[in-house]
Order: sequence, then C-alpha cells, then structure tokens
Amino acid sequence: MNIKRSVNGLHDRLFDVLYSRALVYNTCWEDPAVDRRALMLDDSDEMLVIASAGCNVLDYALEAPARIHAVDMNPRQIALIELKLAGIRSLAHDDFFAVFGDGRHDDFFRVYQRLLREQLSPFARDYWDRHQRVFATSGESLGGLYFHGLAGKFARAFHLYLGCRPRLRRAVRAVMDARTLEEQRERYDHEVVPHMWRRDLNWLLSRQMTMNLLGVPHPQRREVEDQHAGGVAGFIRDSIDYVFREIPLSVNYFWQVYLNGRYTRECCPEYLKPEQFARLKAGLVDRITLHTASVTDFLRSTSSEVSKFVLLDHMDWMASTWPQALADEWEAIVERARDSA
Repeated sequence: MNIKRSVNGLHDRLFDVLYSRALVYNTCWEDPAVDRRALMLDDSDEMLVIASAGCNVLDYALEAPARIHAVDMNPRQIALIELKLAGIRSLAHDDFFAVFGDGRHDDFFRVYQRLLREQLSPFARDYWDRHQRVFATSGESLGGLYFHGLAGKFARAFHLYLGCRPRLRRAVRAVMDARTLEEQRERYDHEVVPHMWRRDLNWLLSRQMTMNLLGVPHPQRREVEDQHAGGVAGFIRDSIDYVFREIPLSVNYFWQVYLNGRYTRECCPEYLKPEQFARLKAGLVDRITLHTASVTDFLRSTSSEVSKFVLLDHMDWMASTWPQALADEWEAIVERARDSA
C-alpha cells in the first residue's frame, strides 16, 4: 500500500509539473451544444467557466450572456484565449480561420507582429513571442496549433504510430472518407478494428504518462478503472467504438481536428464560422473577461453573483490531493452563486 501511495504521489507531482509548465489543451473536447441545452443561457446570465482552450467560452458568448468570466490557473491557457480574442478583434475571417481553423498561417509572423501582439498581456506576449512558430509551420505535415501542447503531442504520436502501420492508416482514412453513417460503421468494423486494438496500443493507453498528455490525472484514471471492467484501455475502446459507429464524422469536429490536425470550413466550432465570427467581432467578444486564478481565488476577489457555472473536471484533480482546497472552493461557489444558479 505504501508503494502504491508513493507511485500515485509521483504521478501527481509529474502531472503538476507538466500542467504548470506547458499548454495542455489546444482545443476543447466538451460539446458546447450539449451545454447550451442544459444551461439555457440568456442576457441576464453571468457565467464562470473553466477557460481551457477557449473554444467553448466563445461558443457560450454567442448566446449573449451579460458576462463570461473565463478562469484558469494555467496562464498558457489564458494566453491562447487572449490570442483568439485579439484575432477576433483585428483579423478578417479568412486570416482568423487560417490561424485557428487550419492551425497555421503562411504569414503569421507579420500578422502577429502588426495586428495581434500589442493587444496581449505581458505574459501572453512573452509566451507567443517564443512560440510564434506554432502557427508558421506550413511546410510540416505534423505542424500547427493542433499538434502543439501536451494534447497535441499525443495527436502527433498517434499520427507517427499510424505512419508505422500503413494498413491501419489507410483504414482510418477510409473511415474518414465515408459518405454515410452506415458506410462509416462498416469500414470501422471491418477495416479499423482488426488492425487497431492490439496489445501494444492497449498497453500505451493504460500508462499514466499517456493520460498526463491528455490532461487526465491519476485520480480520474482510478475512477475509470474502478467502474469499467476493461480498465482505461477498455473504456477508451468502448468510447471510440461508440463515436465511430454511432456519430457521423462529417459533423464531429472534435475527431476531425484530432485526425486531420485542422478543422474544415464545413466541420468546425461555431466561433470559426463566418456569420458567428462576425457576431463576436461586433461586440459579443467584449463580454468575455479572463482571469489567471483558481476558481476559489477568483470568487473571493469578485463581487459578481454567478448564475451559471461550467466547472469541467478540475475537481477530480483536487479530490485526493487537496481535499481542503476542494471544500474551500465549494464554500466560495455557494457564497457567490445566485439563488437560481
């Protein structure tokens, strides 16, 4: 038991080091369309949202709530959203889509220096000064925003894995090219499954380092292991089976960007579509405020009464390691929440 506790403590420290020194999320994986149905936002709402990569913050802004407070302890996540907000305010849609839809822009250095840099906070400016090449890698097959950050490194590793498995790579491409859900399901079952779920991949998906790259701490992994007979690898397989058998990839922009390294104009988050981009530029973007802070610190520093909370899974990180901090956070949430929150 002591050995297990020591190993778990090592995983916690490693996760903290990775999270505190890197951009973790280059895009959001939570579906904001589901959130909108649940939250029923209107112009009276004041929201607190875990910032992550900012995609969903921008999506909620399209519902025109009074204010969205995007909060994240990782300043690199805030730096990414700052760049998006600057782009919305200063770029034409084609340039904005190149940067955040394609994840790369052929003339990014000029665009950044002339139009974006001066709008950024000192931390964000310093970060993007050092990472401009993220968006300027037009000649690299595995370059661009969506192969950057910890999640991007995992995507890059998966593409390199496919490069070593040409039959599997062709099968994945065939699934991506399917025209109907029935065709997609058949190709997945008969061309992908026989070549994909091998022992080496199952082993890789069961490693905590893999989970760290995906932003999953060991307490969250342990919950999956406790609730799924197949462990983490089995849970991931069941999830991917469902996605590729039941949801048309033509509308699934989450997997499109992961497998292609970019969005398409037909399959992308709402904020990247021309008409929604125009609405954000016309003023909705100004309803977003950014805070590099913990949820507790933000709530204790504001007089705002919050009506809607989007807290994602950050409490999983706290439950086993910082239980008192979790209790403090809930006290702050209850204190600052409207009666109808």
